[in-house]
Amino acid sequence: MKINSLFLFAAIFLAFVLANAQQPSPNDLAQYIKANYTKREVMIPMRDGVKLFTAIYEPKDKSQKYPMIMSRTPYTVSPYGADAFKTSLGPNELFAKEGYIFVYQDVRGRWMSEGEFEDVRPDIENKTPKDIDESTDTYDTIDWLLKNVDNNNGKVGLFGISYPGFYTSASSIDSHPALKACSPQAPVSDWFHGDDMHHNGALFLAQNYSFFTGFGQARPTPTSNASYMKPFTFRTQDGYNYYLNLGGLKETADNYEKVLGTRIKFWDQMMQHPNYDQFWKDRNVLPKLKNISCATMTVGGWYDNEDLYGALNTYRHVEKQNPNIPFNVSVIGPWFHGGWERSEGDWLGTAYFNEKTSLWYRQNIELPFFNYYLKGKGDISNIKEINWFDTGANKWSQLDKLPATTEKTLYLQANGKASLSGTANAKTFDSYVSDPLKPVPYTQKITSNYPRDFMTEDQRFAASRPDVLVYQTDVLTEDVTVSGDIKPELFVASSGTDSDFVVKIIDVFPDDYKFPAGVKPPDSSAFSVFNPNGYQMLLRGEPMPARFRNSFEKPEPLKPNVATKIAFEMPGIHHTFKKGHRIMVQIQSTWFPLVARNPQKFMANYKTASQADFQKATEKVFHNSVIKLPVVTK
Repeated sequence: MKINSLFLFAAIFLAFVLANAQQPSPNDLAQYIKANYTKREVMIPMRDGVKLFTAIYEPKDKSQKYPMIMSRTPYTVSPYGADAFKTSLGPNELFAKEGYIFVYQDVRGRWMSEGEFEDVRPDIENKTPKDIDESTDTYDTIDWLLKNVDNNNGKVGLFGISYPGFYTSASSIDSHPALKACSPQAPVSDWFHGDDMHHNGALFLAQNYSFFTGFGQARPTPTSNASYMKPFTFRTQDGYNYYLNLGGLKETADNYEKVLGTRIKFWDQMMQHPNYDQFWKDRNVLPKLKNISCATMTVGGWYDNEDLYGALNTYRHVEKQNPNIPFNVSVIGPWFHGGWERSEGDWLGTAYFNEKTSLWYRQNIELPFFNYYLKGKGDISNIKEINWFDTGANKWSQLDKLPATTEKTLYLQANGKASLSGTANAKTFDSYVSDPLKPVPYTQKITSNYPRDFMTEDQRFAASRPDVLVYQTDVLTEDVTVSGDIKPELFVASSGTDSDFVVKIIDVFPDDYKFPAGVKPPDSSAFSVFNPNGYQMLLRGEPMPARFRNSFEKPEPLKPNVATKIAFEMPGIHHTFKKGHRIMVQIQSTWFPLVARNPQKFMANYKTASQADFQKATEKVFHNSVIKLPVVTK
């Protein structure tokens, strides 16, 4: 990361002003936007003749030139109509009164834009003049805006969360010269290894099945409404039993047609590609994040089950592949998916973080970043390369580079013991029976989708099950800060020829733990049956299918009852296990219905498994299994 010399005093002054600024109410903000902005809707031509629908909000004030800040989305730029205004503009509620030209665009093939939509459209290297992808559509859009929007200052910024985060990072490839700042937030990056669809090739069922019931339905013609979509309802809040009764992934795919009267094209494509083949490689944007010349700030949440992988790896790949980038930083807070813009950030479920982290980010990080690079205003010396919230110490770590760590080994031992100073024993093991017809639930909440706070949920409900192995350390005598990706190295044996192995990392609070005096959770109903004494706070969970232990491209069956090594990486944490706490590891083979069930027998395509293919398996975890932890050096 390269950055010009900046002045600390200006940063402190700006932070003070923003911290003391009142947040506008939604109604006041909506009225302000109508009173101070004009709106127009245009069709912007691309190089192949396709036109993309774009809404432009321009300040009525013409006493100065304004930069443009743009979001490209597959989720609609509504409300449509020149007299219908958004109630908030830009990344957060502070931007409208700051003053920008705001641009919103329906991506190719979605809503009012022409053309054919393609999920995570692959970037094309060595393009011909006729080739199009997201970077060319953005380049052509910026070119048009510079020439056709009056009173612009010649600078453009990009932002977006989740799928729009993908469009932000993909749009910055081969950056337009006027593109000066972009912020991919929870960006989709690799739908096979870690974002949304799959983790290590294991299909994440609940969130994706629900998502594609609407998003996956093909749009027949450009439209400003969703009347073409056929309605879908679960008819129950019990998602566990709903997906259990559907059967295997074969029946799950067929159920779309049964309920909607149509098949979902992309779902069927996913079912045809169980391994990391060219289909998924083309849609992995990470190795293509090159020739990026704009300042880049990648944002994510430690408790974002959908796209933390994308947030961590987009920053890493931009840093590695763009040595001359002027500014490249990572911001990760204690947030659910998009929580930095959609919450105050002091609570997530039963986890309390001592401060309103989201408000701090919006005031002290996000607005100053865009102001500096698009307006030449203010100071960003308080934004470091690494801006990570420590979810155990409950404080921000702002560093000029990644934390220095030493790899420590957490040994999984007999009698449920775990130790940072133990020994390995390859002869002894623990075992459990995994039954796909009675899978381990990933949450104890009754929900048809998935609760955003399950990533901090107390894991005592799982620890008591016979099909979950539990290992924990003695009470820690000093703080242990883990920062970075976690690397399980399991030695396992199964009576089947395939199984998933789910590893969960948990912070066990002291038996006498209480919330700070006077602290009241925002939703007391979440605490109606919660006892913080001994809270087993989930930090990270990740599945690893045994078939992919040697290769994601060429799966292999297990040899029944023969010990084998399964090593993989879990997305990172930045967390201090405090003195008096314990480190816990849970291992299981189902995590349902978050993760689709493994039939527990090897199939060339496990996604064609039906209910009849499920079988029980006895799983053994040997005591030479370890978890490699990146521990911050003092």
